[in-house]
Amino acid sequence: MQGIRFTDSFFAKALSDLSANNTLYFTPKQLFYFLEKRLSKKGFVTTGNTLFGFGCFLVILGFFLAAVGIGWLVIGIGAVLMLISRLRSKLPSKRPRPLLIGQSVVEDWLQRWSRVNAEPEKLLLPRQSMIPVQPVAPADVTAYSFDRLVVCDSVAVAHMLIANNFHFENNCAVLSISGYPEHLFATTMQMLRRNPDLRVFALHDCSPAGMEVVHRLRTESIWFAEGNVVIVDVGLLPRQIMAARKDMSVQNSDRSAEAAKNLAPHIRQTFSQKELQWLDAGNMVELESFKPQTLLQILQRSIANSQEINQTDSGLLLVGDGIGGSYIYAADSFG
Repeated sequence: MQGIRFTDSFFAKALSDLSANNTLYFTPKQLFYFLEKRLSKKGFVTTGNTLFGFGCFLVILGFFLAAVGIGWLVIGIGAVLMLISRLRSKLPSKRPRPLLIGQSVVEDWLQRWSRVNAEPEKLLLPRQSMIPVQPVAPADVTAYSFDRLVVCDSVAVAHMLIANNFHFENNCAVLSISGYPEHLFATTMQMLRRNPDLRVFALHDCSPAGMEVVHRLRTESIWFAEGNVVIVDVGLLPRQIMAARKDMSVQNSDRSAEAAKNLAPHIRQTFSQKELQWLDAGNMVELESFKPQTLLQILQRSIANSQEINQTDSGLLLVGDGIGGSYIYAADSFG
């Protein structure tokens, strides 16, 4: 595609690295983002690439002009432009950049790969609606206990966490805001509401829909409208994107800009003016742009920090005052 070339070994290593040596499940979109980033780092697309290329041109031109006395000046200007380009490429990106490849291209690569090699074992394909889980009989609810609940705005991310046994290893129920997994939702919520020490962790895209998740948890009857619960907004939040020390896969669309401007006033007032400007410009970052291992580690760290929620070094900021019985905390960083 447009001159992009890589070897089978490159693709195999990408699958291995994304799955942490074939130990973690990942979604198709996580594979797309992972390949896009890796190909970009190999030189197909780099931040400041235009400046770097122009700087190289000036350096070469300068050598040809050296004989007439202005060559060294041109070389100096070119070298400065190259240095600026390199420094810019090392700064975390807060602005959208064009994607090198599309998801349909990665789907084609996967099909071609699977025709010759085995289908990636840890890829969660759409036909795998979920990892089989035995339903829990309502009579058995009292035999189970979760102290924590993770609610994702994406079914795909919730599916990935469940497939990687996050719920078992962290004594933590995992659901999506839409009620996935559907056959366990009612029973799981019945069980969770019996725990007076429950803590809820919201994990969502940095998008208009993601910004609504905490409010929905706090106000909707199927969640915790009547409950006294601590809710931790893990992210992604615009302030986390702005404070990040590493590149984020920032995307942009008119649809996202319109949705951001149409967010309810009580949701918009929870963000700073800079955050609102960033959202209103149509910017967004998806959770699936992070590797499975990264998301698992961030969640585990957030759970650990919440144990010290009243201490100043917990990494959590109180952003809700307990109205309606729920206290809202937000993580000040993501990863």
